[in-house]
Amino acid sequence: MSFTRWVALFSLSALALVAPAQAQTPPTPAAVPSPAGSTGISILVVDVQSLLQNSKSAKMVRQQIEQKRAEYAKEISKQEESLRSERDSLQRQQSSLSAEALNQKGREFQAKVNELDKSVQGKRQSLERSNVEALEKIQEAMLKIITDIAKERKANLVFQRSELVLFDQGFDVTDEVLQKLDEQLPTLTVNFVAPAAATAAAPAAEAPPAQAAAKKKK
Repeated sequence: MSFTRWVALFSLSALALVAPAQAQTPPTPAAVPSPAGSTGISILVVDVQSLLQNSKSAKMVRQQIEQKRAEYAKEISKQEESLRSERDSLQRQQSSLSAEALNQKGREFQAKVNELDKSVQGKRQSLERSNVEALEKIQEAMLKIITDIAKERKANLVFQRSELVLFDQGFDVTDEVLQKLDEQLPTLTVNFVAPAAATAAAPAAEAPPAQAAAKKKK
C-alpha cells in the first residue's frame, strides 16, 4: 500500500497576533463616588483604545512582541523546511520501500508534524498571554491616572469614548491621561511566558528480534 496521507504543514500566519488594542477588552472605568452632599453630575471622557495604541509603553510592548514573534517564526520556518525535505525524501522512497517500512516512516513523520503543530500553538498562546499581561499593567496605571484626574475635577462619571455618539469635546481628557501615562510609565519590559512544551506520547518500542529470541531461550 502506497503512503499517501501527507499532512499539510502549518503556515507561519498561525503566529500572527491581534493588535494589542484588541488583545482584550479594556475595562470600563468605574464611576467615581460623588463628594458628600453633591447631587450634580460631572462627566469625563477617555479614549482608552487611543491610549493603548499611542502611549510610549504600549508602543514598546508591541515592538517587543513583534520581535519575539519574528524569532518564533524563524524557528518554525526552519522546522517546516526540515519536514518538507523529509516529506520529499519519503515520496522518492515509495517505490523502493516495503509497505510496512513506508507506513512506519509515515507514522513517524505524522508524529513530527503533530509536534510542530503543538509547538506553533504553544508559541502563539505564549505571545498572547505575554501581550495581555503587559497590557494589564498599562491599564492598571491608566485607570489610576483617570481616577486621580476625576477626583481633581470632582467628576463622578467616566465614559469610554467608543461608548458615546455625541459629547462636548471639553469632557475629553485623553491627552492629559496620555501625558501622565508617558511620564509615569515611559517604558515597559514584557515578561514573556514560556511556551508550553509539546508533549507527544511516544509509541512503545518493540524489542529487536535478536533480543526477543534471547528472552525466549532464557
